[in-house]
Amino acid sequence: MVVRKVGKYEVGRTIGEGTFAKVKFAQNTETGESVAMKVLDRNTIIKHKMVDQIKREISIMKLVRHPYVVRLHEVLASRTKIYIILEYITGGELFDKIVRHGRLSEAESRRYFQQLIDGVDFCHSKGVYHRDLKPENLLLDSQENIKISDFGLSALPEQGVSLLRTTCGTPNYVAPEVLSHKGYDGAVADVWSCGVILYVLMAGYLPFDELDLTTLYSKIEKAEFSCPSWFPVGAKSLIHRILDPNPQTRITIEQIRNDEWFKKCYVPVRLLEYEDVNLDDLNALFDDCEEQRDNEQCRNEDMSPLILNAFDLIILSQGLNLASLFDRDQDSTKHQTRFLSQKPAKVVLSSMEVVAQSMGFKTHIRNFKMRVEGLSAKHQSHFSVILEIFEVAPTFLMIDIQKAAGDAIEYLQFYKNFRSNLEDIIWKPPIDSSKSRITKAKGKKR
Repeated sequence: MVVRKVGKYEVGRTIGEGTFAKVKFAQNTETGESVAMKVLDRNTIIKHKMVDQIKREISIMKLVRHPYVVRLHEVLASRTKIYIILEYITGGELFDKIVRHGRLSEAESRRYFQQLIDGVDFCHSKGVYHRDLKPENLLLDSQENIKISDFGLSALPEQGVSLLRTTCGTPNYVAPEVLSHKGYDGAVADVWSCGVILYVLMAGYLPFDELDLTTLYSKIEKAEFSCPSWFPVGAKSLIHRILDPNPQTRITIEQIRNDEWFKKCYVPVRLLEYEDVNLDDLNALFDDCEEQRDNEQCRNEDMSPLILNAFDLIILSQGLNLASLFDRDQDSTKHQTRFLSQKPAKVVLSSMEVVAQSMGFKTHIRNFKMRVEGLSAKHQSHFSVILEIFEVAPTFLMIDIQKAAGDAIEYLQFYKNFRSNLEDIIWKPPIDSSKSRITKAKGKKR
């Protein structure tokens, strides 16, 4: 039998598979240590414009070396593949344990929660905010210790950036301020998710769980939940302080650590010895990816927004007047259901999906085209809208929205509500100061 090798690793069976990667069992031939090898195809991540996302995820995992975080050993590369060598975790997901056993005991729930808080606090100390904490992303090792995984949605803000704006995460675990589209503190939002996880550990079910997303988000925003009768008083009190819908008054990790219920049997984790984090090897691995991406930027890939040329813009504009495409006047929405964005296409698509779902609609996505559908406001007819993202310049996207089915008046109302919730991704041209002064003057005169 031929044994496949990558560097010093013998590669075995496939143990997991996602949209963009396979995870294989492998063994370090020098130490005998078992590892998980995440295999990425270079062409695929370039085609889907995921180079920056993968680099960010790897950079984050290099930063957060902690006993309760899945460890990244190293990153290797060949001409066609990138290999991310990770700690091999044998205990499966915490989610699966909850499904198998139902609610956990108070002591076991507290122990997992203590480990989760330790791991999350360390991430925050490195400026990393996970943004998708849930039992599915918490693995268990052979000693039944938590290992935080999947940093694909994590944020590592630049210095000076205090608020995050991308709406992301799993609806049942996401903090209310993330849904408000007004900016949020990543650390405070992560604490909310930890509180939901503690509730699930002790109850065996979610505190916020509705089939209708509009109802779900409404309950999250108001923190409408109740604790089961078997919850100890101390746990109830702590959960209510964590699931505070006001991020300004929500309990902090430092305050959680000082809570009497939390402190019981708490053994602070022994941190790993300091390791110098070097990202030079990471940059070298992706240098040719960057070069290939630059060469292909002008090509119209299947999985990237369609590129509009000047003739396409003229055809789309009203009466050959291109100004209508860039109109910042809100009244123009009565006639023109398009807007521009300078955000990445994937961010725009994700934000539109979350907003549409929060309005109670179902979404279907293919490439950079999304269909939004559901019942009309009066529940008397089918309502459907098509949204498509086009690239009009290297830094500009145009989002075109068309009614596919339903009443025209209802469509305009949908568009206004939809657009008002996307203010953080909509591009607004600089305001002409002279026109601004005239408008204000007229307003005073009235």
